[in-house]
Amino acid sequence: PGFSFNSGKLQLLQSEESQQGSGYGFRLEELRAARCSSGPEDADGVSGPDLHPGELTASASGSTSVELAAPLSVNVTLEKEVAGFWVKVPCLEELGSCHYEDACDILSQLIPPGQDCPEPLHTYGLPCHCPFKAGSYSLPQSDFTLPTMDLPYWLSNGNYRMQGVLGAEGKELGCLKLSLSLHSD
Repeated sequence: PGFSFNSGKLQLLQSEESQQGSGYGFRLEELRAARCSSGPEDADGVSGPDLHPGELTASASGSTSVELAAPLSVNVTLEKEVAGFWVKVPCLEELGSCHYEDACDILSQLIPPGQDCPEPLHTYGLPCHCPFKAGSYSLPQSDFTLPTMDLPYWLSNGNYRMQGVLGAEGKELGCLKLSLSLHSD
């Protein structure tokens, strides 16, 4: 494949508000990320405190041997564990097991062209718009502010696993697997 996720770390820091229990939000009990071709022993995992609005620290690295340009499709498969079985979550309101025709278009809607990339991407010169040139990208350990999020009722409590496949011109460019455990307040 042309794109490779090398590593990632996530450290959750409790804000004073989350330590007191703000009454909303959810708890991310576990998060693991791995390349699709790697085994479970290659996955990085973390356990964390309540994930309420507040601060989060993360780092990641990846590389691409090809330019990533529009249209850049993404196929997401999301599964939830139900009574010991993995059940595919359908695509509802653009969430779940969905096919996104062009991730570049989605990025342009989130961050309009001509607008600077949000921090800390801007500080480290990391792109947030297509095309992404071939090369290596690295986000050193950085702090983010986590906004208030309302999760859909069907995406609340439980264990999930997700696979995202990046593609262009009918070819798979890369793949990433995530597994996580969520519990709502």
